[in-house]
Amino acid sequence: MKFPKIQSLKEIAKIINSNYIGADDFQVHGMNEIHVVTPGDIVFVDHPKYYDKALQSAATIVLINKEVTCPEGKALLISDDPFRDFNTLTKHFRPFVAANVSVATSATIGKNTIIQPNCFIGNNVTIGKNCLLHANVIVYDNTIIGDNVTIHSGTVLGADAFYYKKRPDGFDQLLSCGRVVIENNVGIGALCTIDKGVTGDTTIGEGTKLDNQVHVGHDTIIGKKCLIASQTGIAGCVIIEDEVTLWGQVGTTSGITIGTKAVIMGQTGVTKSVEGGKSYFGTPIQESREKLKQLANVKRIPEILEKLK
Repeated sequence: MKFPKIQSLKEIAKIINSNYIGADDFQVHGMNEIHVVTPGDIVFVDHPKYYDKALQSAATIVLINKEVTCPEGKALLISDDPFRDFNTLTKHFRPFVAANVSVATSATIGKNTIIQPNCFIGNNVTIGKNCLLHANVIVYDNTIIGDNVTIHSGTVLGADAFYYKKRPDGFDQLLSCGRVVIENNVGIGALCTIDKGVTGDTTIGEGTKLDNQVHVGHDTIIGKKCLIASQTGIAGCVIIEDEVTLWGQVGTTSGITIGTKAVIMGQTGVTKSVEGGKSYFGTPIQESREKLKQLANVKRIPEILEKLK
């Protein structure tokens, strides 16, 4: 997320009441998670295991829970709880704004787009032309929908990321200030849920089609012309390249990549990144031909044992 205007390091430190290392006027452009940071961004880190990764990332401001040597050209914000203070900044720069109408006055809706009854369209939503949103579709704030998009009833675009920090008294949620971006000619079935990014975008590429009851986690990027069948669950921060097919009840772990034109057979657990242009099956995931051979050989075990007697 980029701030509405450039902030100074001193101004940011004042908001979260923290000490800092760096010039008072060091420029701060925004805040992002580590996988999407760019120069001028704040990134937070609260575990020594990840200090080096954060300090060496593209982010130029590191919100950290220990005073360490500051890399050249960067600045530090020293906090006893970076997770909490990252949330404080989210609340400050993108506060929740309650709705009082079904279609926000700040929403932009394109020509020939049809919005069926009982839909909710949030603040600063953009919907392109020739779209059809069936009854009871919910579109949270800041969502972007392209042209010629069809969304069926009960689908929710832009709910919060499933991202929590365990505390002694329960779980704290990392607040989401990202967006959902739906490109042109996308079809989304009934009862789908697409979570917004924590600080970036969850993106569904042009021409992709989602069946009913598909879940897409935060910050996931789905490419162009993909097919995703019913009851598939895609975790956060997944990259699905172009023309991938996921059949029913596929599940993925987070942070993986599925290559272009890969086919994932039904009920497969995608536990690691896989190359494109191949078919996969099973949990743990394997190329489908190899997996099916293994299953065929398992069936032959009684016969083999009989021959060994």
